[in-house]
Amino acid sequence: MSPSDALLATTIREESGRLVTALYRRFGDFDVAEEAVQGAVAEAVTSWRRDGTPRNPAAWLTTAAQRNALDLLRSRGRQARVTDRLAATYDEEAPTAVGEDPDDRLPLLFACCHPALAPEVRLALTLRAVIGLTTPQIARAFLVNEQTLAQRIVRAKRKIVATGIDLKVPDDLDERLPDVLAVVYLAYNEAFVASTGSTHDRDLGADAVWLAEVVARSLPDRAEAWGLAALLTIQHGRAASRFTPNGDLVLLRDQDRSRWDAAAFKRATEHLERAASLHAPGPYQLQAAIAMCHAEAPSWAETDWLQIVALYGFLIREDPSPVVRLNGAIALAQLGERQAATALADVETLAPQLAGYHLWHATRAELLRLAGRDAEAADADRQALELTTNDAERRLIQTRLRKHPLTDGS
Repeated sequence: MSPSDALLATTIREESGRLVTALYRRFGDFDVAEEAVQGAVAEAVTSWRRDGTPRNPAAWLTTAAQRNALDLLRSRGRQARVTDRLAATYDEEAPTAVGEDPDDRLPLLFACCHPALAPEVRLALTLRAVIGLTTPQIARAFLVNEQTLAQRIVRAKRKIVATGIDLKVPDDLDERLPDVLAVVYLAYNEAFVASTGSTHDRDLGADAVWLAEVVARSLPDRAEAWGLAALLTIQHGRAASRFTPNGDLVLLRDQDRSRWDAAAFKRATEHLERAASLHAPGPYQLQAAIAMCHAEAPSWAETDWLQIVALYGFLIREDPSPVVRLNGAIALAQLGERQAATALADVETLAPQLAGYHLWHATRAELLRLAGRDAEAADADRQALELTTNDAERRLIQTRLRKHPLTDGS
């Protein structure tokens, strides 16, 4: 990504959510606010790459969004008197930054993650309204049909209006925050799975890390918000080593640790310490602690697997989901032959819940090979291959059929 494109991405990321919230509060129309900002983003992508970065990028985006909002209101024939009054006093040469409070993004995020909206829509709407990705960018990143995605977003915005969802931080924060954190977590996971080493318009993983830190700073007394920020920061600190130049996945055990981002790990440590100081442990903090064990290990062989297994024990108590139990079994298998046999038995019990999950089959294959059951392992790998649609993951499974390294959840 060129320096100008990096500045473009940063400006859009930092300003889009503020602008949507501020324009909604100014004009009282969520759809107009969101469409106006999306239009400004699209204009910026074209104009800045063609003409160069403006002197004040944030002001440029604000001007374009405000102008778009006024045009949309006029074209829809609503609020004509208000629109004319605003237009008469509007000065394009000295635009006012309509979104100066960084917390303005938080109410918008809660609205996009409202439980009245379908879970699959919350992520797309958050990426578009809060972070400022365009519909084509989201569709390309997640391999979704652009028209289908656009229709989902339109329906979601209509539901926000019809349901009367307010742009505010809710009073029932304990009940609503998990939905927000889950969407941010999913944004990072989707960015990782969708990426195959190719160049995208935006670093979606970095966008998710940024959003997690926005939430944590805005809600500084919420330990799990800091835990998620720590987790995603660690994960992204390893991003440079996850793929070969050809887009092939590199297992954690094989990654070049000299390419890991020490500064990111330091920042993640601070986030995790902040979370621990609040004395409210939770799943994201435990996942971050596990990731930190990997980050601090000089090599795969020197990883503190005992501590990781112990942490998984706590995590499974907090979140006994099948995928967490699968990851715990993978860690247990690193402790020796006897523990690997126990791990295989644990994995087998997850068949009813995970039979359609390719990583369950891939993990089972490697544990079967450790037990000397090569024919069953090959069958499991072939089942994993059938269930995998991501090209990089398919190539990795094909390599595993030849080399048989233990799945390590990288």
